[in-house]
Amino acid sequence: MPGQKQRIYSSNVDVKGFSFLESKKQSKEEEKPSFADLTLCLLEVIISQLDLKDNIRASAVCKTWREAGLYVRKVDKPPWLMYLPKRGNLFELYDPLQQKLYTLNLPELAKSTVCYSRDGWLLMRKTISSEMFFFNPFTRKLINLPKCALSYDAIAFSCAPTSGTCVLLAFKHVAYGITATSTCHPEATEWVTEDLHFHLHFGSDTLKHSNVVYAKRHFYCLDGQGRLYYFDPSSREWHFIYEYNQPCPYISGRLSYRYERKKKRILLAVRKGVFFKIYTCGGEKPIVYKLEDDKWEEINSTMLDGLTIFTGLHFSEMRVNLPWMRNSVYFPRLRFNVKRCVSYSFDEERYYPRKQWQEQEDLCPLENLWIRPPKKALDYM
Repeated sequence: MPGQKQRIYSSNVDVKGFSFLESKKQSKEEEKPSFADLTLCLLEVIISQLDLKDNIRASAVCKTWREAGLYVRKVDKPPWLMYLPKRGNLFELYDPLQQKLYTLNLPELAKSTVCYSRDGWLLMRKTISSEMFFFNPFTRKLINLPKCALSYDAIAFSCAPTSGTCVLLAFKHVAYGITATSTCHPEATEWVTEDLHFHLHFGSDTLKHSNVVYAKRHFYCLDGQGRLYYFDPSSREWHFIYEYNQPCPYISGRLSYRYERKKKRILLAVRKGVFFKIYTCGGEKPIVYKLEDDKWEEINSTMLDGLTIFTGLHFSEMRVNLPWMRNSVYFPRLRFNVKRCVSYSFDEERYYPRKQWQEQEDLCPLENLWIRPPKKALDYM
């Protein structure tokens, strides 16, 4: 039956042809470039251009992408909380991200009080002699300074004393319209002090010790009403910034009497040239204002954009996109029973831990401060 044989023959040809075409198609697909074939170096270059959210998404693709994503991930690291003992030489440091506590023996800081903290350095003052010095608690490097004769209201320094451009500033309101101002640098033999014509208003619960930040080559501070001033070290002049100062309900207003007996703080922080001021009032919700277009505007969780504010009397710092710490204010106080810093979450509108104890405690105690650890901090422990 010729027709049947022909059909069988045709069927065999079709099967072989189909197999050949499939094989050819697969071969062409294997020759096409794939993201899976990218080297680790190229992946790191590509993923490094992504923001944090896209980095996290890319890291979920596969093991190789996760390795590249973690390597280049741009996540800020938080400062550590440092406890200054009332006696003895053992200092405790707490990593809020890893929730781990470390101890350092620092006899160099015996009988001294901290004045300011920045860039991993402490500005210290000896209790008896009033001599001042810089100290890095991780490297143990100590840099002596000339004695500051001014009994200052506030003091600060611009950057690490090893940078070569460090400037120190101390100032005091001595009379109406007069501000005694002292400056120094690490290599100097004495402080330069003079009375400058400028009026600063210091409230009883405001602008003490740490409410000074250095940015844009100037020292900035807030007065008792939350108004922003700055000192220019190059011209040795004080200036007032003309901004709209939205009144804080804890300080002024028809309902401010409710908060008269509560401990209040006003703190200043800066990130990438943008200023933030924070009001705290006992266990009440912290109020955060952001300076934009010469106007202080209160901000909420959606406007914080993942920021975390670490407040303190010696220095306040800001970080962005910290895991599980976003849109929060962290205070320099540790609840040892839960091994967690006291914080306020704007997303959840509550304190952690619960706030039943906060009316009796100062959330920004003078003996606690935030300090920036080096990259390999554990090598110094």
